[in-house]
Amino acid sequence: MLEELVALILPPIISICELMGIFVVAISALRAFWGYCKGLVTHTPLDVKFELANGLATSLEFKMAAEILKTVLVQELSELLVLAAVVLLRALLSLLIHFEMKSHR
Repeated sequence: MLEELVALILPPIISICELMGIFVVAISALRAFWGYCKGLVTHTPLDVKFELANGLATSLEFKMAAEILKTVLVQELSELLVLAAVVLLRALLSLLIHFEMKSHR
């Protein structure tokens, strides 16, 4: 009974987490592009790269949350291996973005 409830409730929650990540990337990219265009016109230096990297890092956190929730639904070892590879790649991307943000500041 509990497994059925989890299998019913979890997919929409995972989808919402994925959508939040997509939304954060889109908004961050638009804000960074707007800041870049504004900087071109006003000739004032803006930290567009840092703002975009921060949005991408936040988005990756939402995407990893969705992947972690997917582990509850895993039924075979092959699914778990694919999921682990995706989480590892996203964690490495997040680490690289954070490293880039620190070196940029």
